[in-house]
Amino acid sequence: MPSPMPPAAKKQKKLALLISASKDAYRKGLAEALNLNRTRILAFRNKPPPLHHYSSPPPPLHQQPRRRRHIPLSCRKELDAPGILDDFCLSHNVLAIALGHTLYLWDASTASVSELVTIEEAKGPITSIIWSPDASYLALGLNNSQVQLWDSSSNTKIKTFKGLHHSGVGSLAWNNNILTTRGMDGKIVNSDVRIRPVV
Repeated sequence: MPSPMPPAAKKQKKLALLISASKDAYRKGLAEALNLNRTRILAFRNKPPPLHHYSSPPPPLHQQPRRRRHIPLSCRKELDAPGILDDFCLSHNVLAIALGHTLYLWDASTASVSELVTIEEAKGPITSIIWSPDASYLALGLNNSQVQLWDSSSNTKIKTFKGLHHSGVGSLAWNNNILTTRGMDGKIVNSDVRIRPVV
């Protein structure tokens, strides 16, 4: 015959049964909420209905024929540019062309050519040019690392930036009054043209 359980052990057993019953109820509720009691997660019972009512849009009533682009067989204007170092820039119908040490301006509306500047041999050829955003100034990058700022209307040099780079100036770009230069040395320098250059 089994011995009777002490009252403390009876209480503990009752408490354990209550706890396990509440845990089971919690687990069942959680399983129902998360659909864990289903055997499959995806059910492929119903196929989507066929699209009987869909048809392609009707063609337009009047189709316009495609226009063919006219490509002329001969050039309209030929510019003789011996010694060009592949540097030119167009702004306000004026094309700036650097040929060796000389910078020319060609006005397309009048077909006139004017010489803006010829750089000394020691400073090297012009390696890059760019118009300012308002087309009033022209920045020149030189092979000796200098950058010159020119007023094209009066044919006068406004500024010379020296010591920005250790080799030729390969490219130029404007952002309002900031002139960005990139030298062949890999350095990129931003210069505010409103401030007097430091030499």
